[in-house]
Amino acid sequence: MSLKKVIVGVLLSAFAGFAAAEPPPNIVLIFADDLGYGDLGCYGATKVQTPNIDQLAADGRRFTDAHSASAVCSPSRYGLLTGEYPFRENFWGPVGHDAALTIDEERETIADVLQRAGYQTAIFGKWHLGFGEQEPDWNQALKPGPLELGFDYFYGIPCANSVPPYLYVENHHVVGLEPDDPVGMNIKPVYAKALPEKGAGRIGGGKKAHALYVDEKIGVNLAERSIQWLENTDKNRPFFLLLCTSNIHHPFTPAPQFIGKSECGLYGDFIMELDWITGRVMETLEAQGLAENTLVIFTSDNGGMLNMGGQEAIKLGHDINGDLLGSKFGVWEGGHRVPMIVRWPNHVPAGTASDALISHLDFLATFAGITGSALENEHDSLNQLTTLTGTPEHPVRTGLVLCPNSPAHLSIRNGDWVYIPIRGEGGFQGNTVGRKRLGGPASVAFMRRTNSDVVNGKIRPDAPGAQLYNLKTDPSQTTNVIHHYPEKAAELAALLQREQAAIPKSKPMGWINLKPANSK
Repeated sequence: MSLKKVIVGVLLSAFAGFAAAEPPPNIVLIFADDLGYGDLGCYGATKVQTPNIDQLAADGRRFTDAHSASAVCSPSRYGLLTGEYPFRENFWGPVGHDAALTIDEERETIADVLQRAGYQTAIFGKWHLGFGEQEPDWNQALKPGPLELGFDYFYGIPCANSVPPYLYVENHHVVGLEPDDPVGMNIKPVYAKALPEKGAGRIGGGKKAHALYVDEKIGVNLAERSIQWLENTDKNRPFFLLLCTSNIHHPFTPAPQFIGKSECGLYGDFIMELDWITGRVMETLEAQGLAENTLVIFTSDNGGMLNMGGQEAIKLGHDINGDLLGSKFGVWEGGHRVPMIVRWPNHVPAGTASDALISHLDFLATFAGITGSALENEHDSLNQLTTLTGTPEHPVRTGLVLCPNSPAHLSIRNGDWVYIPIRGEGGFQGNTVGRKRLGGPASVAFMRRTNSDVVNGKIRPDAPGAQLYNLKTDPSQTTNVIHHYPEKAAELAALLQREQAAIPKSKPMGWINLKPANSK
């Protein structure tokens, strides 16, 4: 498969007339935060119970080779919405509270596609893609933002739950803001609760607005707000709900009723709250008589993270990323291979699993295929409708560019092969268990994994300068076989170089780790 952008204007799929044959489905996309490949019961977890999400898998299809658009939160969300690799915009890391909108208003999104097809569209939860044309002024209209990208309604938090400002935004405005108590920089922050993993920042003021943001209530609040919106939709029109939970990003702040319910600490308790949120959405769809004609997709923005909660969960016997090597931010599989479950009665076979290669990038073209819409922009998305609903004679996607935090580690997947042009995973560089930002070689043994390039938590001095893995025979990436298959490595290196040439010369977007000390 060519990894060049797809030029649209051609018929998207044999299903292009699907919408005309029967009512178009409602679409609910639950986009979890930092949920690892091993964090759900239906993906092998034993230290945490996820009955509602497991039921989704029993009623639908579980994907075992699904990938986020990036191993990092903000660029991953960019790829989900636009169907474009974030590296094409030089987008590598999370953006801060001072970021302008990172998506060009002229670039179509999954919400645009569905809105044009007559859908009611809403997004709840974590945004983390910036607001405005310049640094946002929290006392003014926060536009452009989600409403300029195809959503009719937005209610959520501006960034991650560890990043200020700790406020809710509804449509274009901060919720609860009073004119005589503005939000501003260099004003002493007053937060409902101080937590070790919450960045204090320099944003203060807005006491009433800040008081509405209670860490332990975020999950329940977002769930109930989403349900309220579902209950009030026009039942004569289809809808698209994108619920971007703060679960399970740190700090781990489940509601009191979930504390102590798992066997892997607050990390697992936060997963159990996520499972409850999923159950509440499904209960609402059933109660409204909507479940039979609703496509429900459950997935995560990137792999699990070795923050303090993740490390504690591993110590308690939970494998956050299953048998995969690596974690959030990195290019090894654990950074971007994610859980993905699809439920759509009478279309998606129940109780099935698929090992087809699929990316969050593909939702753009797939949703266009479902609605019979044409796309207007160049993109990297492929219509995977036949993959969701059956088993296509030939795989729809056979290749993928893998986008970690480190630009030097941009890598390529072709068939079963993965080529990484440099040592390590290009993610977090912490080298001490029990401290923040643990990742890379130092994390391998701690996560109960092995890799032939790593010994005693460091890259071997004689390790190859690049990496090649066959995921069919070695899905856990235990053995770098680049010396055994030099021709295959050269073939993939040439493909990757063509993609690297597309990286713009503009200033990179988002925070990027320092260059790894163990790379050449």
